[in-house]
Amino acid sequence: MAAEFIRIYEENPNPREVSRVVEVLKRGGIIIYPTDTVYGMGCDITNSKAMHRLARIKGVKLDKINWSFICADLSNLSDYVRQIDSTTFKLLKRALPGPYTFVLPGNRNLPKDFKKKKTVGIRVPDHGTAQELVRQLGNPIVSTSIKDDDDLLEYTTDPELIYEKWKDLVDVVVHGGYGGNIPSTVIDLSQEEPVILREGKGSLDIL
Repeated sequence: MAAEFIRIYEENPNPREVSRVVEVLKRGGIIIYPTDTVYGMGCDITNSKAMHRLARIKGVKLDKINWSFICADLSNLSDYVRQIDSTTFKLLKRALPGPYTFVLPGNRNLPKDFKKKKTVGIRVPDHGTAQELVRQLGNPIVSTSIKDDDDLLEYTTDPELIYEKWKDLVDVVVHGGYGGNIPSTVIDLSQEEPVILREGKGSLDIL
């Protein structure tokens, strides 16, 4: 069965449409949805079967992939991250919500499929739809960017084309308008000094 194609506007996400997507996530479904950078593919962080399915779709082993945890705000931070110092927290507050992924030391509360990982990537997108999906779900969405097979265009921005490519592999594609093609800036904060792992959309002026 082909995926549902659901239009949700970022400026004023329709609660009913958001609920439809969240119900799919709760049932272990895989969704593609817009963020403040590129379109992402994700599932409920508490659903092990969904995470294994997501890994199969991406063609990798679950323990080998570096996924982000999409959060609505920083309130989920202590659920999965070890205690951080005030300097790090101030940096997070300055940068988020925004186009950044911060690598932080994980704690013992990580889902069993991530127990071997010492760090986690935390994202709080500055995007109304992504934030509302996480809020209604009640916990983070494990997410990965959608890569394109084209050597020139690394990320697909047209939701119609995304749907055509992925409709037989996922359960919902959220149409949120054209997406970006520049991924998040990834900064490792798990060491004594910040390490830039990827310079993307987020400015480095926050450091």
